[in-house]
Amino acid sequence: MSAENGSRSPGTVVPKSNPIGDGASNSMNIYVGNIAYELSEDELRDAFSAFGEVESARIITDRFTGRSKGFGFVEMADSEQAQKAIDEMNGRELGGRALRVNEARPRPAGDRPRGGGFNGNRGGYDRY
Repeated sequence: MSAENGSRSPGTVVPKSNPIGDGASNSMNIYVGNIAYELSEDELRDAFSAFGEVESARIITDRFTGRSKGFGFVEMADSEQAQKAIDEMNGRELGGRALRVNEARPRPAGDRPRGGGFNGNRGGYDRY
């Protein structure tokens, strides 16, 4: 295939485009633990927006009860602002609880929840 017409050979990895234009993402995902169960995602976003642009704020909830699990994630557009937020917010009280804040670790590949449903194993003993 010719590079002149924009074609590429099979297996070529093409990086995702970045709106900032520097070729690398500058955003950072932040883990926020010990969140008060009554705290809303908007309140979490507001607390971190004092340090810079918040791209998203999500509180993890139990899928059956809908109740907060007490932790969440905030993604900030700029890693320097995110680091300042981590430094300032770690240990700070919000909603009556001292937050635990640090850079989120990426989930290892293959470490995804399996989901429910019938998988053919009824437990107990092996019949065969």
